[in-house]
Amino acid sequence: MMNYIFGALFVISVISAIITGRLEEVSNSILSGTNEAVKLTISLLGMMCFWTGIMKIADKGGITILLANFFSPVMRLLFPDYKKTSPAIKAICMNITANFLGLGNAATPMGIAAMKEMQRENPKKEIANNSMAMFVIINTASIQLIPTTMAILRKVHGSTSPFDVMPCVWISSAVALLIGIISAKILEKRG
Repeated sequence: MMNYIFGALFVISVISAIITGRLEEVSNSILSGTNEAVKLTISLLGMMCFWTGIMKIADKGGITILLANFFSPVMRLLFPDYKKTSPAIKAICMNITANFLGLGNAATPMGIAAMKEMQRENPKKEIANNSMAMFVIINTASIQLIPTTMAILRKVHGSTSPFDVMPCVWISSAVALLIGIISAKILEKRG
């Protein structure tokens, strides 16, 4: 579906450029846009590789198990469908930790792994259970202690103090998380 939308936007842009006589400007924008996209991707790639490696080391070193144990009272309330020793809880903890460090891109594969583990233990395979819905809410709100990706984007685009948005990120993500969890629990009770 998105391919059709982007394709239609591209065709409309080219037709509009031909009609208005701005085809050269569109061509220059396409070339400069691709150049900027490659630069941005390379600048994000280093950070993403570094933090993904750190998360793998944390997992191999047993830190994710320690986190799962530390957060187990909260995890039991939020994800009652899974036992404390479940691989799903370990994967959820890794994803939440990555999001907490502001590693949205690095957290994505961990989130997919968590959903696969939750689905593996889901008794009704065709319907997402309440814990799966709660995980999506927590992952979407994504409380971030260190908004790493945002800071790198701000630095690449010329910010002299890329981390000055941290209080705003903390407040907005905490409020979003709180509202999301309360809403999910209310809807869960309503059945």
